[in-house]
Amino acid sequence: MKSSIRISTLQVYLVEPSRMQAHLIESHLSELGVLHTQLFQDAGSALDAMKKQPPDLVISALHLGDMSGAELVESMRSAAALKDIAFVLISSEDNPLYLDPVRQSGASAILSKPFGLKELQDAIFTTLDFLNTGSLALENDELCIETLHLLVVDDSFSSRAHLIRVLKNIGFMNFTEAENGKLGAEIILKNAFDLVITDYNMPRMNGGDLVKFIRTKSWQQSIPVIMITSEKDEERLATVRAAGVTAICDKPFEPAQLKALIEQIFTPTE
Repeated sequence: MKSSIRISTLQVYLVEPSRMQAHLIESHLSELGVLHTQLFQDAGSALDAMKKQPPDLVISALHLGDMSGAELVESMRSAAALKDIAFVLISSEDNPLYLDPVRQSGASAILSKPFGLKELQDAIFTTLDFLNTGSLALENDELCIETLHLLVVDDSFSSRAHLIRVLKNIGFMNFTEAENGKLGAEIILKNAFDLVITDYNMPRMNGGDLVKFIRTKSWQQSIPVIMITSEKDEERLATVRAAGVTAICDKPFEPAQLKALIEQIFTPTE
C-alpha cells in the first residue's frame, strides 16, 4: 500500500523557461515545505525525465520553447505511465483557446500571474487531496457512500479520469461513464443513479440540455446533478440553473469544494 504523500515528500517537476520566474516559484515552494523540486527549461527534457522517474506533480508555464503547457499535459495524459501525474499551470494568459485544453485535461489548478504564496499553497493542497487515497472521506457515518451509483458525463476522458479519482478519494465506488449528454440521457432512461456529475460543453447534447432532460423527461427527475464546467457565459449558466441543476463548480475544481457540495446534498435537512 502506497504511503500518504505529504508536502515534504512531494516530488515536483517545474517546467519554466524564465530563470527569474523559476526562482520565484522555487522560493515559494520551499517556503511551503516542498523539499524536492527539479527544474526544466523545456517540455521535452521534462517528458524524458518523467519517463525515467515520474514525479507526483508537474508545474508548468504555458509558453515553452518547444511546445505549449497545454501540449505538455496532453502528452502526459496520452502516455499510460504519465497520465495520473498531477498538473498545475501558471500563466498570465486568459484566452480560453489556450486554457480550455488544460481545464479539460484534469489539471489540479490554473494559477494566474501574478500569483501569491496563498494561491500556490491552495494548488498544492488541492494536489495532495487528488493524490492521496481516502484523503477526502466523508464524515457522515450514516451514509453508505460505497453503495451509491454515480453517472459521470464528460466528453474528455482525462476529465472523467481526474474526477473519478477524486470521487474515489471521497469514498464512492460505483461509476458509469458517458462521453456526451445524449449518451448520458440514454443511460439514465435504463439505470438508476444517486448522483449525476456532468460537464457543460459536449457534442450531441450539452450539459444544460441533459439537466433539462433529467428534470422533464426522465423517471429520475429529483436526482441531484452537479455541473463541473469551464463555461463562463453567465447567460448559459443562468439557463442551466433555471433548468434545475443542483450545483455548479468551476473547472479546474477543488476536491474539498466538491466534497462539501456532496456532503450538503446527502445531508438530510431537518
